[in-house]
Formats: sequence, structure tokens, C-alpha cells
Amino acid sequence: MNKYTIRAFGITKDIIGQRQLVVETAVHTVEGLKVVLLEKYPALSELRSLVVAVNNQYADDHQVLKSEDEIALIPPVSGG
Repeated sequence: MNKYTIRAFGITKDIIGQRQLVVETAVHTVEGLKVVLLEKYPALSELRSLVVAVNNQYADDHQVLKSEDEIALIPPVSGG
């Protein structure tokens, strides 16, 4: 099992209900982790987009994760 620290920002923090959580799972890609999070927090699927950063670097769905990676969930930002 891999252990990932998830940091949530903006609306993702509201959906998850906390700013940070630890997820233990067998998945090892950003895409796999998104699936796990969507199963646990279905409201995340309502977001127009969701950017993921791994260890402070933007990541695509195919990026391989390592246990203890820090994952940031960055929701769409709007403003004027």
C-alpha cells in the first residue's frame, strides 16, 4: 500500500471537509488516485477541472506516484 498526503484547496477543501488527509491505497498514478478520491468524494466530479500537483510540480494523469508523495488538489479559479 502507498500512503499519500492530500492537500485540498478552495472548493476541494469544502468537498473533502478538511484541508489535509492521508490516503492509503494500492494505486500508483495520478489517474488512479483521482478515481479513488472520486469514489470517496463524488462531488469532486462536479468540478469543471481539477489540477493536481505532486510534490509542488504540476502533474498529468499518467504521472507515477511514490509512497509519501504530497498531492495538491487545485480547483478551477475564477475572478475578475
